[in-house]
Amino acid sequence: MMRNWIHGMQARMLIVVADDEGMSTAEYAIGTIAAAAFGAILYTVVTGDNIVSALTGIITKALNTTVG
Repeated sequence: MMRNWIHGMQARMLIVVADDEGMSTAEYAIGTIAAAAFGAILYTVVTGDNIVSALTGIITKALNTTVG
């Protein structure tokens, strides 16, 4: 009985996840633009001088640490 219930829930979840009724091309376009903008901002932050300097400092400190 539990197995049938789990199978039924999986089938319902698949329908909910796969159902894109009502989605329009404009919504997909906005989502794509938002993802690209987020990627561009993340790239700018990660490649900025402050982040590179901080990461270099952390790595240098870790390599120069002595045990004992």
